[in-house]
Amino acid sequence: MGTENLDKIFNPKRIAVIGASDREGSVGSKLLRNLVGVGYAGAVYPVNPFKPTVQGITAYPTILKIPWQVDLAIIATPAHTVPQVVEECGKAGVSGAIIISAGFKESGEEGEKFEKQILDCKNQYGMRIIGPNSLGVMRPKIKLNTTFANKTAIPGKIACISQSAALCAAMLDWASEANIGFSAVVSTGSMLDVDLGDLIDYFGNDAQTRSIVLYLESIKNARKFMSAARGFARAKPIVVVKAGRVHESSEATFSHTGAICGEDTVYEAAFRRAGIVRVEAISDLFNCAEALAMQPNPKGSNLTIITNAGGPGIMATDSLICGGGRLSALNNETVQALKSVLPSYCSIINPIDILEEASAERFRKVVEICLKDPNSDGFLIIYTPQGAADPLEVAEIIIEFSKKTTKPILTSLLGEDGCRTARQILQKNGVPSFATPEQAVSTFMYMYGYTQNLELLYQTPEELPMDFSIPTFLKEVLRKAYDEGRRVLTQPESLQFLDAYNIPTIKTLVARTSEEAEILASELGYPVVMKALSPQITHKSKVEGVILNVWSPVELKTFFVELAEKVKSFSPEAEFQGVAIQPMVRKRGYELLIGLKKDPQFGSVIAFGMGGITAELSKDISIGFPPLNQILARRLMERTAIYKYLQLSEDSINIKLLEEILVKFSQLVIDFPEIKEIDINPLIVSKGDAVAVDARIVIDIEKISEGVHPHEHLVITPYPRKYINEWKLKDETPVVLRPIKPEDEPLLDELFKSLSEETMRLRFFQIIKNMPHETLTRYCNLDYDREVAIVAELKKEKKRIIGVGRVILEPGKNCGEFAVLVGDQWQGRGLGSKLVDYLIEIGKDMGLEMMYGYVSSNNPKMINLCTRKGFELKPLDEEITKAILKLS
Repeated sequence: MGTENLDKIFNPKRIAVIGASDREGSVGSKLLRNLVGVGYAGAVYPVNPFKPTVQGITAYPTILKIPWQVDLAIIATPAHTVPQVVEECGKAGVSGAIIISAGFKESGEEGEKFEKQILDCKNQYGMRIIGPNSLGVMRPKIKLNTTFANKTAIPGKIACISQSAALCAAMLDWASEANIGFSAVVSTGSMLDVDLGDLIDYFGNDAQTRSIVLYLESIKNARKFMSAARGFARAKPIVVVKAGRVHESSEATFSHTGAICGEDTVYEAAFRRAGIVRVEAISDLFNCAEALAMQPNPKGSNLTIITNAGGPGIMATDSLICGGGRLSALNNETVQALKSVLPSYCSIINPIDILEEASAERFRKVVEICLKDPNSDGFLIIYTPQGAADPLEVAEIIIEFSKKTTKPILTSLLGEDGCRTARQILQKNGVPSFATPEQAVSTFMYMYGYTQNLELLYQTPEELPMDFSIPTFLKEVLRKAYDEGRRVLTQPESLQFLDAYNIPTIKTLVARTSEEAEILASELGYPVVMKALSPQITHKSKVEGVILNVWSPVELKTFFVELAEKVKSFSPEAEFQGVAIQPMVRKRGYELLIGLKKDPQFGSVIAFGMGGITAELSKDISIGFPPLNQILARRLMERTAIYKYLQLSEDSINIKLLEEILVKFSQLVIDFPEIKEIDINPLIVSKGDAVAVDARIVIDIEKISEGVHPHEHLVITPYPRKYINEWKLKDETPVVLRPIKPEDEPLLDELFKSLSEETMRLRFFQIIKNMPHETLTRYCNLDYDREVAIVAELKKEKKRIIGVGRVILEPGKNCGEFAVLVGDQWQGRGLGSKLVDYLIEIGKDMGLEMMYGYVSSNNPKMINLCTRKGFELKPLDEEITKAILKLS
């Protein structure tokens, strides 16, 4: 249901406290006390069947007896009563409920039954529910506190969402001491209904919220979570602490990839792909969120440190280097300028130690000089109270300069008394200030991590050649294996999948007998490699089932017998089905692994790293999510040590080829939800080329037996090929109508630059001379669950976009906004009409009930077009008309 009715929870006008009590210290007593007499402007009604008044306020025996329409019910009654209470709330027209009560699925079968009854009521009456096991929610600005916590939050700009009620209460205490304010505090409980994706959507659109912090233990709906986070991470930083870092699934795996890809590495990759910043500790959570909301993002990891004490500067440097950052290399102009204002005995190199004798004026001069250095991505100013400068005076200087730079400034003022006051002044004026240098450096590196994550959303990939047709004969290979009771495909079958997707694959022939082996080896040419084939043996190295450098027919016959014996000695049940014979790869190369694993939460994930028989020991692995494009493939590789070796190699490794292989592998993963695991190990890369010499595919038995939805195994919706169509303009010019993709940014930029001022004004209600890269990326890099843009592509001479139509869904609602743009020279040829028709079709396909768009009242062509299509036109003012079309 998305954000529907969440306003009734976070901005209610009337609240019922069901289970309100007079008993001192009880949950029902605290809930009522936190709502009454604290400045909340709405009405509060206690519900207690045994008392006419509670805490001096008229009480009602049931919510059905309250004579006013209640927006929000807070339920704190025994678990077995909650289903009936929720049903009564539904009958009374209550839109939102917070269930404080515990004793549901965590307590066994009976609790699960209660949850099912609650869900049935929720669906019947269209309610939204937070909980069970929730601490409650707070909206400090309107004095709303529906929790039983002992402390209330102060107003601020951070939305705090926690899956742990106990930790939520502890964070409130900590934030109170640190003077950190919140736009909202939400204890999600067990997320029976409202989940993390819903809350990110809601606070992503909330004007009071500038950043979102999450404490999470698990994700209920990974696809919704990823979609919501990707939708808002660019505009509002999302910072997360994830518990359970060391836990790994105990499920047996058949591949190296399955063994290497632990649960936490998958979460790490998910956060990175969604643009989320992951931090280690609760204190980091708020430090990072505040800093990202206050300061610009650093463009790199080069930090300039200015300090009046050597020790803290060295500590900050250690923390920076250990965290992956770098000290800025000051340029010559900066060095000379510093020499002109500092005594000769001061350290001019970074970190810049201006010594304890430094006055406030010395701080001013040094900061002013350093801010001009182009090599610096950010600044850390450290103050210790031993020196001549007054901390309040230094703070005022820093505040002054923070308004003159587009780079982040962080501070660390060590000590209490005056330093504490100075830190508070800095924080109030938008300059993050910390009690220790390590905290400041850690926050800077988290900020840089956010920059890197956003680059994944902003960078424009190169177009790579791709064939979107699915090789259907491979479905038959999977079905045959399933019918034979096999979970693992043979090596030749597995390599067949790679070959079908144009992934370079070594020629592999299968010999059932030694005589066949001799014939095939002669055909390939010696030396050859022999690999034992047995459905019971998934890792051949465990039985020494691979023999390299076989040079003659005599050796081949001997080794054939030897391999058969090794298979039998492994297990009496093991069936020896012959050998796979391949030409020996004699080039010196690097062994890589490319793999797939299905994660229980996030579906199919792709792994890249060091391959060979030591892959599980080296654990040099990076995780990514399909679909991959050229940029995402490159970023996936860059996170591994083996990639750095490849770059330094004298063999001229073809990195572009590896990018293409990963993108093709990603398409294979997208097309086959029936596959549970894939190992390409090793993929041997050498000078100029790459070849897969071994592969293993594990079937997802359930998906083959029960059937699958095409993309249910993916948390990120792939390119919607079903919307590709060919069409002709009125003058018979052929065009392709297709969804936009990230690679289209240059073509879209060309279209925008070709527009007349009149067309630009009618579409965007203003003249935009240059469309910035970030905006173009936003138009091209879409979450297809939430937005589809259809471009009209002309392929006469060179590829060219001549028009675009777009429909954007409102999160959690059954409506969406549409817009259409046609290049000037292509207007009047029926393209605008066709794009509107196509958007209506797509809107229906996406389940929309209504579409609307904003049209310039001075655009008679578009007004007439909307009228012909059946839109209802509602003038909003003299300049803008809203066009509305009901789709169902």
